Amino acid sequence: MVSSVYEPDFNNKVVDRFLITGESSHIRVNLVINKTDLDVENNISEWAELYRSIGYDVYLTSAETGEGVDKLRSSLAGKINLFWGHSGVGKSSILNKMYPELDLRTGSISSFTDKGTHTTVTAEMIKVEPGTYIIDTPGIREVEPYGIRKEDLGHYFPEFLLYLNECKFNTCTHHHEPGCAVMEAVEEDKISTDRYDSYLRILDTIEDDINFR
Repeated sequence: MVSSVYEPDFNNKVVDRFLITGESSHIRVNLVINKTDLDVENNISEWAELYRSIGYDVYLTSAETGEGVDKLRSSLAGKINLFWGHSGVGKSSILNKMYPELDLRTGSISSFTDKGTHTTVTAEMIKVEPGTYIIDTPGIREVEPYGIRKEDLGHYFPEFLLYLNECKFNTCTHHHEPGCAVMEAVEEDKISTDRYDSYLRILDTIEDDINFR
């Protein structure tokens, strides 16, 4: 998935929703943080290290300066790669930087909404090298993971996995239950409070009455 440092601003809560969607679909997710040329104070480095510590590959890129582009391109070789993210984060710009022959249409940030304008309107798989395919997708504004039970959500946070079997209850939602090993890990700074807050926000949006069959 692709995010950006600024325009639109980096939002870890949105990133986590993308990651959960990928994890629950059993898709290997890498995080590309674009527009690093705008991060003059290097504020994004702590977020990059957090996601790397969880186990995600994080690529810091700039379509403007070319930073990280060669490394990202090398990671795509021999795979089918889906680029997915918020409108305006620069998915098409990065793809054009890596593969100029694509000549994908790019857009700007709306000064009214501070969000990207849609330039990619359909998803298309393109062969860019032997054995290497790129799928550029339309930018989205919101993402809500679907089809996940509350008691299963924790399985899609990789840093929770070490503690899940230590909870007192096997249906623990890691929110209020006594004897919850995940909450203890948060209190002991073994799990990021930012990631745990994302977990709770997503947990709150899961409907109790979803019919699983």
